[in-house]
Amino acid sequence: MKNIIVFGASGGTGLEVVAQLLEAGHHVTVLLRHPDKFSIRHEQLRIIQGDILQPLTFENLFFGVDVVISCLGSRNREPTTVYSEGVTNILNEMQKVDVTRIICLSAGGVVVPPNATFIMKFVIKYILQRLFKYSYADMLKMETVLKNSDLNWTVIRPPRLLNGDKTGIYRTITNDYLPNMSSLKRADLAHYIIHHLDDEKTFKNRVEISY
Repeated sequence: MKNIIVFGASGGTGLEVVAQLLEAGHHVTVLLRHPDKFSIRHEQLRIIQGDILQPLTFENLFFGVDVVISCLGSRNREPTTVYSEGVTNILNEMQKVDVTRIICLSAGGVVVPPNATFIMKFVIKYILQRLFKYSYADMLKMETVLKNSDLNWTVIRPPRLLNGDKTGIYRTITNDYLPNMSSLKRADLAHYIIHHLDDEKTFKNRVEISY
């Protein structure tokens, strides 16, 4: 069993990740601005009050940690640095205590896939990238921060996320563009993350995932 920190645990995907990690028997630490609003309680769950943009609130959390998972997200469409600045703060703390494994969520719409259909290219470029331009821009900065690090990072780019029970059935591709990306349940995204915590084939790589 592993000691794992999850950032962004209060979001839809973060909740699924934490629940499935605990179900699998791992020890989990979460950093939350509002711990009282977190719905999960478990004997192997440690809840810490803090803010990803204030590294002093979590500087001592990484001793003995095996894996860091970032499900950070922005709840609005305004300019944000939560992805790039948040992950930079995480990496700085990881490097202090030689923690090397991190998995981060990005998004399938941050770039227009060259192999996408005309309609999909139109939707991504003229709808999604306009609606979420600030989040997507900061996600790309985050990806660059990770690529420039010496850590064993994995960036996961999922499509539109849905609620629902996990199926354990989905498609993935590494360092390429997955054709016909459509949607994915958050529970299945969490399933993929939890089953690739220490998969060396995903180290320093980008993964796309979809049904």
